Amino acid sequence: MNRLRILCLLLLAVSTRAMRLQAAGVEGQLMCGMKPASGVHVKLWEEDSGPDPDDVLDEGYTDANGRFSLQGSERELTPIDPIFKPGKRKVKFKIPNSYISAGIDKFTLLLFH
Repeated sequence: MNRLRILCLLLLAVSTRAMRLQAAGVEGQLMCGMKPASGVHVKLWEEDSGPDPDDVLDEGYTDANGRFSLQGSERELTPIDPIFKPGKRKVKFKIPNSYISAGIDKFTLLLFH
């Protein structure tokens, strides 16, 4: 029985270490025609498949000039799939893998104009 407990604890420790911290970010300016789209809800989330629910990384609103900046991180065993969604429309943009980095201190922001 003790061996089973030790094995379970060991597996838990190994799986916890395997969950790596990954980060992504996006910034830019939304325009409606030639005018800045101010006050638009923007969202950055990590899209999951299967039983694991999607995780919101960051969300906010565009400023008076239509500008926004979102960034966030998540611990996942596999590479994260960050998605940017502007407004209430059904359109969404996948953040390329080259803009995903390890940790939260440094990452390259995807510029969206």
